[in-house]
Amino acid sequence: MKLPEANNFIEQIINDELAAGKFEGTGNEIHVRFPPEPNGYLHIGHIKAMCINFGVKEKYHGTLNLRMDDTNPAKEDYEYVNSIIDAIKWLGFEYDKLVFASDYYDRLYEIAEKYILEGNAYVCDLSAEEITATRGTLTEAGTPSPYRDRSVEENLKLFREMKSGKYPDGAKVLRAKIDMASPNVNMRDPVVYRIARVPHYRTGDKWCIYPMYDFAHPVSDAIEGITHSLCSLEFENHRPLYNWFVEKAGFKEPRPRQIEFARLNITNMLMSKRYLKKLVDEKFVRGWDDPRMPTVMGLKSRGVPPEALKKFCADVGVAKAYSVVNQAQLDSCIRDNLNENAERAMAVLNPVKLTVTNYSGEEELDFEINPIKENGGARKVKFTGSVYIDRDDFSLNPPPKYKRLQKGGTVRLKAAYIVRCDDVKLGKDGEVEEILCTYFPETRSGSQQPTEIKAKGVIHWVDAKYGKDVQIRQYQPLLNDEQYPDQDYAERLNKNSETVIYGKAESYIADCDDEKPFQLLRTGYYKKLTENGLVILSEIVSLKDNFNK
Repeated sequence: MKLPEANNFIEQIINDELAAGKFEGTGNEIHVRFPPEPNGYLHIGHIKAMCINFGVKEKYHGTLNLRMDDTNPAKEDYEYVNSIIDAIKWLGFEYDKLVFASDYYDRLYEIAEKYILEGNAYVCDLSAEEITATRGTLTEAGTPSPYRDRSVEENLKLFREMKSGKYPDGAKVLRAKIDMASPNVNMRDPVVYRIARVPHYRTGDKWCIYPMYDFAHPVSDAIEGITHSLCSLEFENHRPLYNWFVEKAGFKEPRPRQIEFARLNITNMLMSKRYLKKLVDEKFVRGWDDPRMPTVMGLKSRGVPPEALKKFCADVGVAKAYSVVNQAQLDSCIRDNLNENAERAMAVLNPVKLTVTNYSGEEELDFEINPIKENGGARKVKFTGSVYIDRDDFSLNPPPKYKRLQKGGTVRLKAAYIVRCDDVKLGKDGEVEEILCTYFPETRSGSQQPTEIKAKGVIHWVDAKYGKDVQIRQYQPLLNDEQYPDQDYAERLNKNSETVIYGKAESYIADCDDEKPFQLLRTGYYKKLTENGLVILSEIVSLKDNFNK
C-alpha cells in the first residue's frame, strides 16, 4: 500500500501505524470523528479541528462521524445541533454519518455495570465539594473515599437505584476505581455517572442519571470503531484516562488512539463558548451570528469566504506546541481571497459635494469589474458632473506632498476625468459645503487624446444624481489589546466594536443581490445587505494589510 506524504506529525503517526500493519484485518480504513458538544455555536477554533479531522478523512479515503457529544442536558438543544450541521455544510465539509452520544446511553449504562462487576467502579456518597477536597494536589495524593470498598453487590444495587430515581440530585455518584495516589490527578477515581433530573432534548425524561464526558467520549469512540481521536492539547493529561475507560470496557485492539494538537488561539479574539454565550445572553452582540462574533455563523454573516478560513488553517498548520496567531494573518487570508474574487465598486463614507461647473449632460463611463482577474470585464457607471467625494480627499490646508484635491490643484476622478478645484463654498461653521471644479474633456479615462494636464492622485466618487444613501457598518475586535492573561474578558471588552455611519454608494451596489461582497475602492471590503428598505454596507475586512508588511 502506497502511503500519502505526511504533512504534519498526525499524518506521520498514521503512516507509521499503517506501515506497521496495525489495521490489517480491519480493512485498513481510517475512521475519525468530529465531536462537538451541542451547547453553543461553533467558532473559528472548531474550524481548525474540522480541517484536521476532515483532512485526514479525505487524505486517507477514510470515514468521519459527526457526533454530538450530548451528555449534559442542562445546556444542550436542537438549536445548537442544527447550527453545527449548517456550519459544516457552509464550510463545504461532508461527514459520513451523524450520531449522538445519547444514542449509546443504554450501552454506556451496561458498560458502567461491567465496571462495577469487575471491581472497577463504586457508588460514592460524597458531595461534589467533598470529592474535590479529597482529590489531593499535584504533589499530594488524594484521600480515598470512605465508600471505596463497598461490595460489588452493594454498588450494583445502589447504582440501579440511582437509575430508578430513588435518590435526589447530588446524593450519589458512580466513580471509577483507579488510583487515588496517581501523579495524574485525572486518574484519582473520576466520576462516571451523576444524578441529574434534567430532561434531555432527545431522550426526554427517560434518564435521571447521565454519563460524564470523560467516560462517554472515549467509549463512544470505541463503540463507533474510531481509529484516531484527534483533539486539542488540553486533553493530553486525560489520555491515560481515555485509554483506561476503553480498555476496562472490554474493547480489543486496535483501540482508538488519542492524538493531541495545539488549539487555535488568535489575538484579540474571544474563543470560549461560555463567554460567547454570555455576550449573546447579555445582548452585547445581536446574536450568535453577529458579524463581530468569531463563530462560524458570525464569520459567514460578516461575509468571510469559507475558502479563506480553510486557507488560514492550512497556513497556521498542525503543531504540538501552544502558540498565538496574530489576527492580521487571518485578515490577510480573507483579503487575498476577496481581492481575487470580489467586484470593485465605489462608495463615499464621509461625503462632500463636488460640482464640475463646465460640464453638462450625462454619460456612461467604463469601470473595471476586477482588474486583477483575467478577463475581469467592465461595466458602465453614470456620470453627470455632480458627484460626492470623500471629505478626506480634499484639504484647504494640505500638508506637504499632498496628492489629493486642493484649491488650485488637480486630481483624477476614477474612470472619469481630471478635474481642477477653482473655488470652495463654506458653510456657517467653516466646513466645506461644495467644491467647484473645472474638468478637462481630453482627459477622459481610456482616451488616447494627447494632453499636458497631469494629476497627482486618483480618488473615488459617487454620482450625486444616481447615487444611493447607504448605512455603513464598520467593526473592530470584541477584545481590546492582544494579550492580558490576568484580566477577565469582561475587562477587555471593546464597547466601540461597531461603528455606524451614513454615506453614498453607486446605484449598482443597491441593485445587486444581498450578501454580495465588494472591494470599495480605497476603502475596504464590504458586503451588501438590505434591511427595511435601507441599503447597508457591512465591513468584511479593511484594505490595509498589516500581516504581510
